[in-house]
Amino acid sequence: MKDDQIKAKVQEQFAKNAEKYVSSATHAKGTDLEAMVQWLQPSQDWTFLDVATGGGHVSKTISPHVGQVFATDLTPQMLATARKHLTATCNNVYYILADAEALPFLDETFDAVACRIAAHHFPNPQNFVAEVSRVLKPGGKFLLIDNVAPLDAELDHFMNTTEKLRDESHGRCFTIQEWSHWFNEQGLVITKSENRRKSFDFPVWVRRTTKTEEQVDSVVNHILGANEATQDYFSVVVTNGEIQSFQIDEWMVLVEKA
Repeated sequence: MKDDQIKAKVQEQFAKNAEKYVSSATHAKGTDLEAMVQWLQPSQDWTFLDVATGGGHVSKTISPHVGQVFATDLTPQMLATARKHLTATCNNVYYILADAEALPFLDETFDAVACRIAAHHFPNPQNFVAEVSRVLKPGGKFLLIDNVAPLDAELDHFMNTTEKLRDESHGRCFTIQEWSHWFNEQGLVITKSENRRKSFDFPVWVRRTTKTEEQVDSVVNHILGANEATQDYFSVVVTNGEIQSFQIDEWMVLVEKA
């Protein structure tokens, strides 16, 4: 599938589910939102970029601590939904339609950039990292939070297949090693990172993006058909034959432009 087709699929999926991403516990809550402020140590004179803002949770968290926030998203409906929910409380946030792999900003514009739980939808993450480096000022900070694939090829395949069966707009969860390589290519130096485990309430998670019960069944059958070692790795909890929850790997990393 070509890049423009992939991005059109992302727009279609998020346009239909915009409100769900605002209220989703996975996106709206989490210790990572609080940790973002602690890690970034933002300043009131900062100009901040929130890439693929989704429900606007990063912008909402950061806006009280900086001068200006530019919230971008590829999907017009998603961006409009974020604005609707943030306008009353965040008066320094500007909303801009933008492709994460071709950001519409001049070089060295931002003091800091963040992207949370979105990059696995980008078809060319290396281009995204290059764009982040380009728009960051020297010494600027970039905070990435995203689901990551295990190094083990079988576990990687299982995780990404699970995501793709549930969400047709899913691209790929990459490994920490792949992200680290792209950072290094662009002169972005890792200053802090944390490996995390993220739990999903399976019945809620699987129906956020699936279109039919047949699609739900395909995800269920894929997970229940995995071997014991795979189910153990992803902490799959099954009660009376029904999947209750499971866990995936997430990486929170702070880098600085040299």
